[in-house]
Amino acid sequence: MTQHKIAGPAFNVESAEGIYLHGRDGDGIERSIIDGISSWWVNTHGHCHPTIVEAVRGQAGKLEQVVFAGFTHDTAERLTRKLLSTVRAAFDGCEGRKPEFCFYSDSGSTAVEVAIKMAVGYFKANGQKRNRILAMDGAYHGDTFGAMSASSRGIFNEDWADMLFDVTHLPFPEQGNEVKTFQALERYLKKHGKETAGFVFEPIVQGSVGFRMYSPMVLQKMAQMCREYDVLLIADEVMTGFGRTGTMFASAQAAISPDLMCLSKGLTGGFLPMGATLASKEIYKAFYRDEKGGMFLHSTSFTGNALSCAAAMASLKIWDDEPVLERIQNIENAHRTASSWFGVRPDVKEVRVKGTIFAVEVSDEKAGYLSDVAGPIYNFMMANNVLLRPIGNVVYILPPYCIEMHELERIYDSLWRALDHLRDLRAVDQGDDEAEQMPRVRQKVA
Repeated sequence: MTQHKIAGPAFNVESAEGIYLHGRDGDGIERSIIDGISSWWVNTHGHCHPTIVEAVRGQAGKLEQVVFAGFTHDTAERLTRKLLSTVRAAFDGCEGRKPEFCFYSDSGSTAVEVAIKMAVGYFKANGQKRNRILAMDGAYHGDTFGAMSASSRGIFNEDWADMLFDVTHLPFPEQGNEVKTFQALERYLKKHGKETAGFVFEPIVQGSVGFRMYSPMVLQKMAQMCREYDVLLIADEVMTGFGRTGTMFASAQAAISPDLMCLSKGLTGGFLPMGATLASKEIYKAFYRDEKGGMFLHSTSFTGNALSCAAAMASLKIWDDEPVLERIQNIENAHRTASSWFGVRPDVKEVRVKGTIFAVEVSDEKAGYLSDVAGPIYNFMMANNVLLRPIGNVVYILPPYCIEMHELERIYDSLWRALDHLRDLRAVDQGDDEAEQMPRVRQKVA
């Protein structure tokens, strides 16, 4: 996701703590940068949280890695029990089967691959041929080929489009036009429902398309429609899981418990790579056979890695020991206040807030991932020691939960000035000699 020819020198991070990245820029100057995007959405509790540091350090002295076929270890066993109990508690009262089994892998993309294979294999084991997968327009599920196939066709996978298997993508349920999505889903299910293994979706928020959001009630309705045809629900909670949308898992806001759930990113608090696919007992039993050939044929070398398990276990402990949900609520409150400021700017098309997510869609004729808006804003923010990495013309803030309000205000203020800077650049490009005299909507964040 970096065009090296035009990107310039990388920032060399030497250490990190809390929300700060400490290191040297391309000129060798020491700087501390606010990590406003949680290092690509993975860091939840802050960098080098001592609880996770100590857990990983202690695990490293006992066991770092062992084959997870025919072997197990206590850290993985404890994590599995804790993770499943956490998920079941989050979905208490929700409609659907609760997860009872966990398959570990090494990333969000592989967690999605595993879920798709499980869904198709589940029906095959029960004597049904269901090879179709349903998804949504704008979806992004990863960069391996199965995950790319489930993703919406576009900039991230168009060079490999002729190598991907067919997936039907429903229209995104735009606010006020949700009926279009329901009608498309109804038509699809009547024609292909009994051929479809699973519906894979990012619950409530689609991340990589620019943090596009839809109603939990819409997801609930789509889930109910799919279940009428026994289509398995595959929730991609890789980004939305572990508090990002205000609750532990976004799917719970729709009062549904998915048949398969994909986790990664915040699973280890952002310390180490890890993926997990959670499945119901019915799906597990489909592969539980007397003959070897009926097994679930999938493996990754670092499945159940002991260090990753230790980090994940420690991250869940932080949820128990610290007021994490209170911190998340404080961030959302600050975001909603800031949205009223940014929403009145004439150069802002829309501001979207959900939990710790704050997304500003900048007006631009060339909207989308390749928008020219991203470069100037990224450079301005970095010059002001804040890391924000726009998705095209959508600038988002997604901080670690330990961020203080004055630090959030600093990000808002820098972003406000970045938009002013962008406006001035545009005015100069258009030959407006009075660019510097253009009135500011707001000079200072209150």
